[in-house]
Amino acid sequence: MSDTLLELAIVIPTFNERANVPLLIAKLDAALAGRAWEAIFVDDDSPDGTSDAARAIARTDPRVRVIQRFGRRGLSTACIEGMCATAAPCVAVIDGDLQHDETLLPKMLDALQADANLDVVIGSRFCEGGCTGEWDRERVAKSAFATRLSRQVLKADLTDPMSGFFMIRSEIARDLVPKLSGIGFKILLDIMTASPRPLAFRELPYTFRVRVEGESKLDYVVAMEYLIALYDRMFGKVVPVRFAMFSAIGALGAAVHLSVLFVLFRLAGLPFVTGTIVATIVAMTFNFLLNNALTYRERRLKGAGALLAGWVSFCLVCAVGAAANVGVAAFLHNVEHGDWRLSALAGIAVAAVWNFALSSRFVWGRY
Repeated sequence: MSDTLLELAIVIPTFNERANVPLLIAKLDAALAGRAWEAIFVDDDSPDGTSDAARAIARTDPRVRVIQRFGRRGLSTACIEGMCATAAPCVAVIDGDLQHDETLLPKMLDALQADANLDVVIGSRFCEGGCTGEWDRERVAKSAFATRLSRQVLKADLTDPMSGFFMIRSEIARDLVPKLSGIGFKILLDIMTASPRPLAFRELPYTFRVRVEGESKLDYVVAMEYLIALYDRMFGKVVPVRFAMFSAIGALGAAVHLSVLFVLFRLAGLPFVTGTIVATIVAMTFNFLLNNALTYRERRLKGAGALLAGWVSFCLVCAVGAAANVGVAAFLHNVEHGDWRLSALAGIAVAAVWNFALSSRFVWGRY
């Protein structure tokens, strides 16, 4: 390969895919025989040693490279880092779980090399000839619904806009990086909607395989991140998505706050200020846990020690906001003799912006 110009880079975002690493390399080697390619594993510090497995192969196969990420997670951002780390003129994204059909890669590359006007080639499960494999009706229905939602922001009539299997010209990908949100698992949707011009695309059919090794990453958070990505494309320039999420969780926290205060103040008969202090602590804990799971998922804190330290940091950086919360609520209730619920909400509102700014910076890193 040293005497041949590099044609293609395959970016493989991974998390806990150790068993699949050697299998995937063997499949790529067979599928891309005679082509000049490299595989770039971008691993989110998998505890199962995925990056070590890839490095073991890289020691004897120079086509294999590894980027091990620390302190950050997420499929989209992993793909972005991988696409920017190659000198190849074309770059493909393929999952590390063997569910994508690697034998389609040569056809994708041929299509891009034969047509200078073509920007991206997409492996589709839903175009004519494509198949979702052994998906059940519920999963097919969910995917169809998500596709309909994506059409609200897409500039192209794709049959499979949520495909994680595609190939794009590297120069186009690098030019789009500053415009990408990097949110969630649907990097193709991010690319297609971020481009200032409609990208010329072609879809090629393939059959989605059943996972053999490892565990699926699909969960409720994946669906949540998809909706977040759509929101970001539709409204993100007006209200940043992270602030919107933080605010939405804050609204839920307000409901928790009022519920706890109602129980303590109206039912248990505790003084209003005492009830407000306890309600503030409970709501703050609720907000911390939910923000850690959703708003800052890509850098969420894990383990009892990290969560405790994060909670303490969250409480400390929000201390001024919490003091303002209690102070404003107590003032309005005791001096103005207003409705206790309005007094509590006023205190919450005063603290909201302060909590977001400081927690974003000091608990989960720079916003």
